[in-house]
Amino acid sequence: MNRQCVSSWIVLLGCIWWPDLIWAGDHADQPSRNSRPNIIVILVDDLGVMDSSVPFLVDATGQPQRFPLNDLYRTPNLEQLASRGIRFSQFLAMSVCSPTRLSLLTGQNAARHGTTNWINPTANNRGKRGPSDWNWEGLRSGSISLPQLLRSAEYRTIHVGKGHLGPVGSEGEDPARVGFDVNIGGSAIGQPGSYYGLKQFGQGGTHPVPHLDAYHNHDVFLTEALTREALLQIDHAVEAKQPFFLSLCHYAVHAPFQADARFSADYEQSGKSQQAQAFATLVAGVDHSLGTLLHHLEDRGIAEQTLIFFLGDNGSDAPLGETHAVACAAPLRGKKGTHYEGGMRAPLMVAWAKPNPAQLCQQHLPIQSNSVRTQLTTVCDLFPTILDVAGIEKPSDHPIDGASIRSLLAGDSQAVGATGFLVHFPHEHRSSYFTTYRTESWKVIYHYFPGPESNGQRYELYDMKSDPYESRNLAAEQSDTLRTMMRELLAQLQSLGARYPQNELGEPLQPIIP
Repeated sequence: MNRQCVSSWIVLLGCIWWPDLIWAGDHADQPSRNSRPNIIVILVDDLGVMDSSVPFLVDATGQPQRFPLNDLYRTPNLEQLASRGIRFSQFLAMSVCSPTRLSLLTGQNAARHGTTNWINPTANNRGKRGPSDWNWEGLRSGSISLPQLLRSAEYRTIHVGKGHLGPVGSEGEDPARVGFDVNIGGSAIGQPGSYYGLKQFGQGGTHPVPHLDAYHNHDVFLTEALTREALLQIDHAVEAKQPFFLSLCHYAVHAPFQADARFSADYEQSGKSQQAQAFATLVAGVDHSLGTLLHHLEDRGIAEQTLIFFLGDNGSDAPLGETHAVACAAPLRGKKGTHYEGGMRAPLMVAWAKPNPAQLCQQHLPIQSNSVRTQLTTVCDLFPTILDVAGIEKPSDHPIDGASIRSLLAGDSQAVGATGFLVHFPHEHRSSYFTTYRTESWKVIYHYFPGPESNGQRYELYDMKSDPYESRNLAAEQSDTLRTMMRELLAQLQSLGARYPQNELGEPLQPIIP
């Protein structure tokens, strides 16, 4: 009897002895309540698409292509995860952290949920000309969110690490108030006061990491402390025989660039600055955390039932080169906070912690090993995808700006990605007051107040097929395409109810179609 027949008999016997495992009708491909997978989202702060030894970018044939930065970093556990699942070469997020984090938890574009800038914990940082009604308060307890929906489906929802979902005194300050059963380490801060347990992770300063007193005055790095706490929470869920959703949000690799001494020797001969070496050790610490997690899942016997999403929240912030240059994300241009691909392109990998095609959860979501998807995908897609995988209906009264990528994960040759993605940033930062709209083929950037970062140009237009590294602005040459893209950009802003920058009189400024 061949393997396929054996698998079929196993499923048939399972349906006889455990009838609640039967799928029927429109939900024939959905897991039942008692066989839903565990779901882990590992969100790494400021980890760009080039910040690992795993090649995410592809050549003209769609094959992974290595670049010098891939050879700088040492991330063997990320390589292992890539070998077990799928990586995405064109995964797009917002250009700074808080907008992406809310988009992941709500499925909504930042222009819709209104948190279009990173959230300053103590002062409204809308900027001199930013919209007065932007959503500085962040996520609210009454908001529909991914952990809320998963908890209602009897998942244990766990947050470990960086929150940055709302300022001090807001509901979003504490992830436990916006859908998580457990919050360890999450607060209003966007970066740690210190990565060192010997310095109490910043306690006594302006950016203290909460809930980690047990590690104070011990030689423990923050990434390691958060990993240990995540493992304890997994154990609690296993002992309670409850499926879990773990959001493990590392503060690494965000500044301050403090070296993780466990990995310093690997980069001493790299020829990079001390800050760049420290950044590389932060990356290595995240990779080590992943390896520890994978081993723990296998030791507890749940690796085959656990689906992992590994991603960054925006482009790289590696201390390499000038902000808008081809440097820290080379060959991509720009870095975190900019309107270029280096600011909005992030890594995304999805894999079963331990592949086993015979496992029931994996039969309902087979993931091709060591594969690359080149279709456009976005952070807004994760919300509907995770609901899809968990067998939870999308809320009818909650607009969602992404779509499930389940068919892409399952290897459907006819599957398509997102038709486009909007990044709206009506604030001051490394790139200020801009909106960009990206499709598979084209990218348009609109500058509300043209300045040095755009060479005084209001419009930038790039052919992403022939010029994926944004080296030649075609706005003056391709006027028809520019107008088409600008019309779509404006239509997207209007459909999302975007808030606009303001002129000197406090009036909103909508983009101008040339």
